[in-house]
Amino acid sequence: MAFAVVLKFLGGTLEQYDMLIAKMGFQPGGAGAPHSLFHWAAATDDGIQLTDVWDSRRAFEQFAAEEIGPLAGEVGLPGPPQITFYEVHNYLTA
Repeated sequence: MAFAVVLKFLGGTLEQYDMLIAKMGFQPGGAGAPHSLFHWAAATDDGIQLTDVWDSRRAFEQFAAEEIGPLAGEVGLPGPPQITFYEVHNYLTA
């Protein structure tokens, strides 16, 4: 069962996000993390929001513990982020 994950970094910036993505070795518009089905990021009025769809909650939690958490601190993202999980009823692809 797929899960949507919404991360809100209050006070975070798109510049910090771009540094985080680069540290993980990802390219804008390129492939994402293993088990990640979809990802987007946007600026909000109070920070940044990342929205992902993962093939399992466990896969996200492992990636977050091993990659996102340690590297987010390195680029200065305020944390921890607010995280909300949703069971995905359906998703469509190109």
